Amino acid sequence: MATQVASPPVYRRLFNVDDYYRMAEVGIFAPGERRLELIEGEIFKMSPIGTKHASCITRLTAIFGDGLKDAAQVSIQNPVRLDDLSEPEPDVMLLKPRKDFYSEAHPSPTDVLLLIEVSDTTLYYDRKVKLPLYARSGIAEVWIVNLKKKVVELYRKPKHGKYQEAKTATAKEMLKPQLVNLSIAVKEILG
Repeated sequence: MATQVASPPVYRRLFNVDDYYRMAEVGIFAPGERRLELIEGEIFKMSPIGTKHASCITRLTAIFGDGLKDAAQVSIQNPVRLDDLSEPEPDVMLLKPRKDFYSEAHPSPTDVLLLIEVSDTTLYYDRKVKLPLYARSGIAEVWIVNLKKKVVELYRKPKHGKYQEAKTATAKEMLKPQLVNLSIAVKEILG
């Protein structure tokens, strides 16, 4: 009779936000590794930004810049601190206005009025990893701009790590963010 020897447990070392910033300060990351995200204690290298992706972000910046006035501050590819282990960098966020423009600390989930991820090569990751993370953090509304299918996926009402309301909007439809008084034609977002 063969005996089995139990293998020792393997533990994953997770990094918190403070660890992440210390690593950046001491130069652990190579100069070309500027596009990184901390997701649930792990550091992920972000995909390069293609022309369609960049163009969509530029359109969103123009749309929100023209329509918001003082109702929200637009944040482009900047961090949101979800908790001690996660600080992703979504493509676009509409934030509650603050006089310091978040110079003292990155925004938290309660500061986010709308979060937008523009997806072409990252669609699976945005849906399966980041969307549940945003829901668990209580971000009220997330849009995923699906560049391949030319639609905007809208997610609202986070509860128990999932969004209770999900809708797909086509180029013929209008979108109204739940916490910002603004109407946007989907075709304007998609170009």
